[in-house]
Amino acid sequence: MKSVSLMPLCAAILLAGCAGSSAPSADSASWYNPLSWHWSALNPLGWFASTPRVTEQGVGTITAATPMTETAISDALGGNYHLRKGMRGEGGKIITFWQALRDDKLKMVINGQHSVSQVVVMDEKVSGPDNITLGTPFSQLYREAFGACKLAGAGEGSDIRCQAPASQHIWYQFSGEWHGPLGLMPDNATLQKWRIDKIIWQQ
Repeated sequence: MKSVSLMPLCAAILLAGCAGSSAPSADSASWYNPLSWHWSALNPLGWFASTPRVTEQGVGTITAATPMTETAISDALGGNYHLRKGMRGEGGKIITFWQALRDDKLKMVINGQHSVSQVVVMDEKVSGPDNITLGTPFSQLYREAFGACKLAGAGEGSDIRCQAPASQHIWYQFSGEWHGPLGLMPDNATLQKWRIDKIIWQQ
């Protein structure tokens, strides 16, 4: 009787066993699903989204040439704000404007007729020249109000607006504690403690 070598048979059994043990089970397998990938992560605008800045030209990419339309303003602000249209009476006329909101809080008011003429910024994340932001004290920018500041106007209480140093289009609005009569400019000693609560770009 011929003897049969057991080596090939053992090798076949071992290979079969290894193949069976290495196959992933339905319960333990972790599969890559290409449909679960968030393709928006590849959008560079999402990586480098930045807060707009106030410059001599405007706010972000809003300029005097920006049409007073929702699409144009939203695009100029990078789509980072929710826009809401409003109207008010002024000088016997109906004036339309846009409000820019983030997290349901008012951050900007954009004024103009056919194109933007003014942007009032109330967003603490937006900065002006030299990284000036809301909350900056009057004393950091001015020694006195004379020659640079005026009362902010109707509806603004005792607030004052001061033209930004070396600027033709940027104004800072200051507010603070004041016990004097409306319509009277607070004294310089009082103003030293006031802080910026609005940054205004004006065409």
